[in-house]
Amino acid sequence: MDPDAHNADVLRGLRILIVEDEAMIASFLEDALTDLGCEVIGPALNMKDALRLAREAVIDGAGLDINIAGEKVYAVADILAERGLPFVFMTGYGRAGLRDSDRGRPVLQKPYNLDRLVEIMTQWRSPLATNPSSSEEGA
Repeated sequence: MDPDAHNADVLRGLRILIVEDEAMIASFLEDALTDLGCEVIGPALNMKDALRLAREAVIDGAGLDINIAGEKVYAVADILAERGLPFVFMTGYGRAGLRDSDRGRPVLQKPYNLDRLVEIMTQWRSPLATNPSSSEEGA
């Protein structure tokens, strides 16, 4: 990915929690986000770490794989929602893997389109960032 200067400026300094149980994918996301000027928190490779970081870490948003070592990530999503933090589901399941209550959240389907991830995260800088329907990806 070759981020343009505008996107790098917009994302610079964002603190992003990554919850992904596949180490290679987590490393790829960490590298890509770091290249865009983000500070990656985690990555959390298991639910115990994900829950702790979702509750305690100072973050601006999060990328959540839905299936973390056989467990659904919904408890982490609920904590982030309660804190008013934006997040994107990053999954191979697409929208089919979402709960009804999460249908308005953005979804990035594997294999990842990093340009789309940048679009989603750029919206986190806007005043509408906490409104899940403001960043919904078209079906």
